Amino acid sequence: MPLADKIRPSSLAEMAGQEHLLKESAPLRRILESGHLPSMIFYGPPGTGKTTLANIAARLTDKQIFRVNATTASLSDVKEILSETDSLFSAGGILLYIDEIQYFNKKQQQALLEYVEDGRVTLICSTTENPYFALYGALLSRSTVFEFKPVKPEECVKVLRRGLELLNSESGSNKNCDDSVLLSVAVGCGGDVRKALTALENLYYACVGDLDGDTAAALTQRSGMRFDVSGDQHYDILSAFQKSIRGSDENAAVHYLARLLAGGDLLSPCRRLLVIASEDIGLAYPQAVSMVKSCVDSALHLGLPEGGLPLAQATILLATAPKSNSAAAAYWAAMEDVETGKAVSVPSHLQDTHYSGASSLGRGGYKYPHAYPNSYVEQQYMPDELKDKVYYVHGSNKNESAVKEYWNKIKNEKR
Repeated sequence: MPLADKIRPSSLAEMAGQEHLLKESAPLRRILESGHLPSMIFYGPPGTGKTTLANIAARLTDKQIFRVNATTASLSDVKEILSETDSLFSAGGILLYIDEIQYFNKKQQQALLEYVEDGRVTLICSTTENPYFALYGALLSRSTVFEFKPVKPEECVKVLRRGLELLNSESGSNKNCDDSVLLSVAVGCGGDVRKALTALENLYYACVGDLDGDTAAALTQRSGMRFDVSGDQHYDILSAFQKSIRGSDENAAVHYLARLLAGGDLLSPCRRLLVIASEDIGLAYPQAVSMVKSCVDSALHLGLPEGGLPLAQATILLATAPKSNSAAAAYWAAMEDVETGKAVSVPSHLQDTHYSGASSLGRGGYKYPHAYPNSYVEQQYMPDELKDKVYYVHGSNKNESAVKEYWNKIKNEKR
């Protein structure tokens, strides 16, 4: 039996982490201790206690628990279990725990509803993916979602210390390990207690004497990385990447860039940097677009790992550049009008006149701006339906303020 299963907690007091869910005043703890157990969804990364808490919940509410893993089980397996519930006796009822529920398709999830609604079972599902994207809406609406967080290294060290004591007891040895080494194992496993305990077990048998830091580093190298280019974590990191640049925090931005690249994803940060150059920097520093494009081209030509260098350059450039979303805001506002059909016409003097019958259709009257001083002449360009609509509002940065001052002067002279 793996070490993680040997020391799996059997009570709330033994649980590591999840303080926001399990402290004395937390709603989930109060629910569990009340004896009333609703259908729930446990959402969070691996090794954070979702299965353990389901077991404890069954014990606290005196329910008989049945476990199904959606990665290997079929709907028929679930129905076979549920068909037997009428003949099974449990004082508190039946708890069905489905691990990795996101691997059940919509039809399979939908089939669970009748069992939840008629009260035959209490359903607890766990998932590592965002349930608001991965789960069927009707099942989601009948359940309460609780999010599990990665276990903090300091909390994980306490579990590892218990694991070391058990290993010594079983083997009849007396191997020791500094807290600093256990902390490095915990940090290297990224808040995954199960992974940390597996690393500890490997470390224990890899060391002849006391557990040392060098061996620990070799066994936990890169093991704490959680990255899936199609998963929720990926989009969280991309979101944090852009928001850090937008918030002018170059250090955080480079950190999230490194996490993306360490996961082997070169294309996503390239695309996001090109978007940011126009969306968040925009007219405050128009040259940023061409600079970022050059950095992106270099990165794609170089590949990883060297491609990270021009991307770091682009990231810091954008994070430290003046910011303006005026162009993006203008585009979004214009697109909203277009998509809602607020204007379909084009002023007649702006329409094409390069054909013989144009004048007979009332086309013409366009004033060529370059024929006038400062290449400007006042005339209507917007459709009649949106004649006075304003999309673009100058940003307060130096560049846009200068442009605003210039055109205010030119246009006021023409009035």
